[in-house]
Amino acid sequence: MSDSQTVVVDKSGHKVQQMFAEIAPKYDLMNHVLSLNVDRWWRWRTVRRLAPKADARVLDVCTGTGDLALALLQHMNKDGMNKDGTQTAQAATGGGQTPTASRGGTAAAGRQGILTSDQASARDLGDCRVVASDFCRPMLEIGEKKASRLPGQALQFVEADSLRLPFPSEQFDLVTVAFGLRNVSDTAGGLREMVRVSRPGGQVGVLEFTMPRLWPLSSLYKFYFLKVLPRVGQWFAKNRSDAYSYLPESVGQFPQYEQLAAMMQDAGLRDVKFYPMTFGLATLYVGTKSAAASETGTGGPSGAAELASPGDLPRSSATPGGRS
Repeated sequence: MSDSQTVVVDKSGHKVQQMFAEIAPKYDLMNHVLSLNVDRWWRWRTVRRLAPKADARVLDVCTGTGDLALALLQHMNKDGMNKDGTQTAQAATGGGQTPTASRGGTAAAGRQGILTSDQASARDLGDCRVVASDFCRPMLEIGEKKASRLPGQALQFVEADSLRLPFPSEQFDLVTVAFGLRNVSDTAGGLREMVRVSRPGGQVGVLEFTMPRLWPLSSLYKFYFLKVLPRVGQWFAKNRSDAYSYLPESVGQFPQYEQLAAMMQDAGLRDVKFYPMTFGLATLYVGTKSAAASETGTGGPSGAAELASPGDLPRSSATPGGRS
């Protein structure tokens, strides 16, 4: 289809919200089946590269059912263990931060179910090392069930629009999104919000589907992605949603590789690099918030984006570790 014939994907908030609400019960299973479980490895590799410390504060936006947020928390818990198996002081206290009132609100006391945006903005979530936000409540409800099986209360789910995050500026050491940025109606606006809530020197990580560049894999994958995946996905999902037709359409129209890296720089990130995984089926983009972005509240180019060296590319074997 030529560019003149391309139909722009409808990414209006209501449509995306309703679509993911319909497929929420089978969302995790479908991701694993349609990716042959490689999505687990992508998240595992992402966590390994971002490597948040035990005392870090992390925000995962467009979290879906919370897979990346939970993987990040598990890594932080492991990082915060002493050799004898006990927690370090920083891990036990969430970095030694004492909950205090935020923006005139009240202090939070561990995980409190799913908070609304208004509730989150009225609380200081400083004792929650990982905050996971999404505007689709049925997805969050599944994530909350997963989190309830884990010890501790260091993860908080928040029902919030990624274009209007209910958090003060410069709150998080790491802000992530996995397979969700392309669902945001305003990509640049979503990136600016992620940068806004990141602390100066903090990292922003974006894991997203990409189309492989290597021929003939690119042609074979395009056929699978456009012709096979939507039919199989819809057969399994068995609902009114066209989510599995939306998936390849949204990926095809989303900025990739150098283009998305440039947008991250424009949002106020520096040293932006991207790391293709599994021959380019998914790519991790990583940037650091610049001091200039913090001072001015605006972004700007800060050096050319770099492609990871061959040594950064994943091996073909999968190792178990958001949103697709």
